[in-house]
Amino acid sequence: MRIAQIVGSVTLNQIHPSMRGGTLKIAIPLGLDDLQTAGSPQAEDLVLYDEFGAGLGDRVLLSEGAEAAQPFFPNLKPVDAYNAGILDEITLNPKSQS
Repeated sequence: MRIAQIVGSVTLNQIHPSMRGGTLKIAIPLGLDDLQTAGSPQAEDLVLYDEFGAGLGDRVLLSEGAEAAQPFFPNLKPVDAYNAGILDEITLNPKSQS
């Protein structure tokens, strides 16, 4: 699981019935450097399935691959990335350098 930031949404004129109940968002995965600075993330964006209503700029928990489909088991949903939660706060405790 990784942390990602919502940067947009996907608008569809039709959606597959198995995808009802959520929306598709565009997110950029964040690394430690991205979390420590206010700069723009450098990772490639991706589309994730969101059932929680994450908004623009929200930071979310991103699960990918087979784990992204686990919340729907035993049903199948054709998702590669899933919003597992919206983060309210992130506290970083960097290791002290000696």
